[in-house]
Amino acid sequence: MTQSEGTGEPTRRDFLYIATGMAGVVGAASFAWPFIDQMNPDASTLALASIEVNVESLEPGMSLTVKWRGKPVFIRNRTEEEVAEARAVALEELKDPIARNANNADAALATDLERSAGEGKENWIVMIGSCTHLGCVPLGQAGEFGGWFCPCHGSHYDTAGRIRKGPAPTNLPVPPFTFVSDSVIKIG
Repeated sequence: MTQSEGTGEPTRRDFLYIATGMAGVVGAASFAWPFIDQMNPDASTLALASIEVNVESLEPGMSLTVKWRGKPVFIRNRTEEEVAEARAVALEELKDPIARNANNADAALATDLERSAGEGKENWIVMIGSCTHLGCVPLGQAGEFGGWFCPCHGSHYDTAGRIRKGPAPTNLPVPPFTFVSDSVIKIG
C-alpha cells in the first residue's frame, strides 16, 4: 500500500507520473505538428482561390484571358450578333446538352442564357480555357462556329463555349463567378 492510498494525499511519485505523461504528450504533439501542418494548402493556392478582374475596357467583341487556379479563364464581351447566333442553335444540334455552369443547377440545359452571365448580361461569357478533350488551350474567335478552336485535335466550340465538332466530349466549363460591380468580375 502506497502512502497516497493510505492517506488520500498525492505523493511525489504521483506527481512524477503525471509530469512524465504530460511531457510525453507535449513531445508527441510537437513531433506530429509538422506532418499535420504540411496538409494545409500552400499560401499561393489560397491566394488564387478567387480573383477579381476589371473588365471595364473590354468593348463588345473583345476577349481577355486571365489565370485562375493555374488554368486559363476566357472572359469575352460578345457582340449582339454572337449572342443572336448562339441563341439560334437548337439543343438537338449540340454534342453536350448540359450547361456545365457552376453558377446554375447541375442539370441545366446548354442554352446560351444558361452559359452566359445571366439575364441582363447575356453578352458576357466566362469559361475555363482548357479543351475538354486533352486539356489544350483553344484559340479564340476561330473554328467553324466562330468561338474557340483547339488545333491540337480539332475540337470546335461555338460563341457560347459549347462543343459542336471534334473529339472533345463536353462544353467548356463555366467557373463560379459574379459581377461585384458593372465592371468587375469575381471568379471563384
